Amino acid sequence: MKKLWSTILEFLTDVKGELKKVSYPTRDETIGSTSVVVVFCLIMSLYLSLVDSILVWLVGQIF
Repeated sequence: MKKLWSTILEFLTDVKGELKKVSYPTRDETIGSTSVVVVFCLIMSLYLSLVDSILVWLVGQIF
């Protein structure tokens, strides 16, 4: 039982040490990255909508 507690304590100490090494993005970096993702999603949704419409039209012409 003593070994279990020492293992858990060692793990938590290591976690605390690793969390000190983490660098979090600034507010501006977060807003910039989020903007890029939103714009990319909008562009891809428009592209896929266009491709889908063309394919529906083609299938309608065939059948």
